[in-house]
Amino acid sequence: MLEGDTALASFSWLIICVVLIIGLAYWFTRYVAGRGAFGAFQGGRQMEALDRLPLGRDQSVILARVGERYLILGATPAGISLLAELTAEEAAAWKRPAGPEKSGFQEALTTIMKQKGRR
Repeated sequence: MLEGDTALASFSWLIICVVLIIGLAYWFTRYVAGRGAFGAFQGGRQMEALDRLPLGRDQSVILARVGERYLILGATPAGISLLAELTAEEAAAWKRPAGPEKSGFQEALTTIMKQKGRR
């Protein structure tokens, strides 16, 4: 019977260790998520996808704001690449007017590409 008690004790310790590891993993992920990836970008949202224009299956152009920088990104299944970085003046073209007429993402992209001389 001593052998059966040892197996039961070993199994009990295994269950306790597994539960403890799962509990610690849960606590750690909650702690990290609460701090915003170890405190990076605390004090408000610093990164935001402002608009997206689908170009085809699994392809799109994304306007993103990171802090004070505005980036135009190309997203494909192969990855994400930087297409252009906008200045503050160019970024103003992306902001939608308060009136009834609103310019879309495609219109703003066309305007900026014309300004850059790429069209």
